[in-house]
Amino acid sequence: MSAHTTTDGDVAGRSPAPAAVDWDAQAAVFDDEPDHGLRDPRVRAAWAERLREWLPERPAEILDLGCGTGSLALLAAEQGHRVTGVDSSPAMVDLARAKLAGRDAAFLVGDAASPPVGERRFDTVLVRHVLWALPDPAGALRHWRELLRPAGRLVLIEGVWGTVTPVGIPRERLLTLLTPLARHTRVDHLSADALLWGKEVTDERYAVVALT
Repeated sequence: MSAHTTTDGDVAGRSPAPAAVDWDAQAAVFDDEPDHGLRDPRVRAAWAERLREWLPERPAEILDLGCGTGSLALLAAEQGHRVTGVDSSPAMVDLARAKLAGRDAAFLVGDAASPPVGERRFDTVLVRHVLWALPDPAGALRHWRELLRPAGRLVLIEGVWGTVTPVGIPRERLLTLLTPLARHTRVDHLSADALLWGKEVTDERYAVVALT
């Protein structure tokens, strides 16, 4: 699920989890945000194009952590990938299952930091607006690295939101955390791409593709 609607945190990298947010209660309106529901065809197309750039060219096994209602998972499935989504909210997971009914996808209720996937390994771990809100982002990244097959990749969509009490994880902080885990990192700056968000934004939004 996207977590950038919360308010307090440490932008140095150890932001507290948004415990005050009842994601089950938010599930019914979650897709009302343009970048959540992707109901606007232009916003949807913008995210689809980004995923084509970030995900493997050939059909792959994708682990979508904090998957919310499954909007990105649906785009990945439409591009030929097999998706496993994990979210802590049962209501979100129910909506994702409905959204991808008939697709090659499965959804589980669980912790994004330690997803309940057993010994399975994936070609890509995809995470949007979740890492910054975890109590131990470095530990989560190490665990996600272990869930990848050889030559796998992490696709991490993050940012810093707010001005008075900003929350998030700055790009340089995330790149530092990835240094011992990845052989190559690519950064895409997303703030200027208004179509992704359905509006103009001025805060820091970016994606890192880390090849392991």
